[in-house]
Amino acid sequence: MPQMGESIAEGTLSKWLKKVGDEVKRDEPIFEISTDKVDAEIPAPSAGVIAEILVKEGETVAVETVVARMETEKGASIGAPAKEAETAATATPEVKIAEPAKIAEPAVKVAASPSPNGSSFEERIRTKSSPLVRKMAAEHGFDLQGLQGSGIAGRVTKKDLMGFINGGIPDSARVSMHAPTGVGGEHYPLPEPWPGDRVETMSKMRALISDHMVASRRTSAHVTSFMEVDLTRIVRIRARRRAEFEAATGEKLTYMPFIIASVVQGLKAFPILNSSVAGKNIIYRRSINIGVAVALDWGLIVPVIKNAENLSLAGITRALNDLASRARVKKLSPEEVQDATFTITNHGVFGSLIATPIISQPQVAILGVGAIEKRPKILPGQDGEDTIAIRTCAYFSISFDHRVIDGAVADQFLAYVRKTLEEYPETGV
Repeated sequence: MPQMGESIAEGTLSKWLKKVGDEVKRDEPIFEISTDKVDAEIPAPSAGVIAEILVKEGETVAVETVVARMETEKGASIGAPAKEAETAATATPEVKIAEPAKIAEPAVKVAASPSPNGSSFEERIRTKSSPLVRKMAAEHGFDLQGLQGSGIAGRVTKKDLMGFINGGIPDSARVSMHAPTGVGGEHYPLPEPWPGDRVETMSKMRALISDHMVASRRTSAHVTSFMEVDLTRIVRIRARRRAEFEAATGEKLTYMPFIIASVVQGLKAFPILNSSVAGKNIIYRRSINIGVAVALDWGLIVPVIKNAENLSLAGITRALNDLASRARVKKLSPEEVQDATFTITNHGVFGSLIATPIISQPQVAILGVGAIEKRPKILPGQDGEDTIAIRTCAYFSISFDHRVIDGAVADQFLAYVRKTLEEYPETGV
């Protein structure tokens, strides 16, 4: 099981792409994993034959756990009994990964021996939770080391922590009793399946999205504001410059890079929307890292364009196209879905006009882009009379955290983005 990020202690083997007896080429994907950061396909360390599968689909195991063994010499025995395979283990590469690009290192069995600083393996794993879990624990006054979770070696997961927050735990496990008002919540009985119903366990990704959305609604004071944006100028600029742009860059030019570039300018003008809340402190982020939600057949993922403030329209387009295409084939690294400071979700791609997106923690705002379509609009004519014209428009929404952003500021930001798009310079392409 690979170490897909510094804070990740375990992963779920979600799908085997090969079975015992299959021949594989070096770097050919052999299984898929799901962690609390990213889904990914894991390549073979070398060419060979799958000799033994040790971890079943759906099992969650600690990083460095051996999940399979391969025979690298053609003609070697396949499907040998467990005892024979154990004897031959020293000559059979074990499929496991210390880093995504280094997967052929010798297997290392996880031992629960004390570390030099006196902490046991279980204690280190338990406190080495994801950044979101650590942040939630600090906000609600929980000491992770004092909690027993359902993860490997008692590691506390987001689901565990939400349960502690909702149901409460003994005072001995608390650091502080100053949890936010209303955290307790009500407990409703779980629905029971009726005859003929189909019951499916949530995928790892769906469960994580569920936990993240609930935690965000509990954390931020959500408010959403809307404005209609006239994108006719952007449509015309794109039509005139598209062929030239794509010939020069090799990249397909869509409307989203224009929107991202305008949002970046808006965040520079209103830096509070590019911040995070840490207790009673506000952290103003220097970097502008734009997360762009990408809908997948199996869920949702948000790859991040890092340091977008330093990129031209061509640079934004290149980064966006690359991240989106690799997200759809599970080729993103954990670093590429982390550290967003502001998120954009294009729900309009499916025809939706208006939405109220949930903020992605620990950000304080998210922009929603509705369907781009032609509409009749009343415009002032040259002779002073009003005229009806066909314009290409979309509704934009901004969901913001009212703890630190006032409605007037959010509306000023959205109006700034609208003005930037409606007056976008053709020289900016």
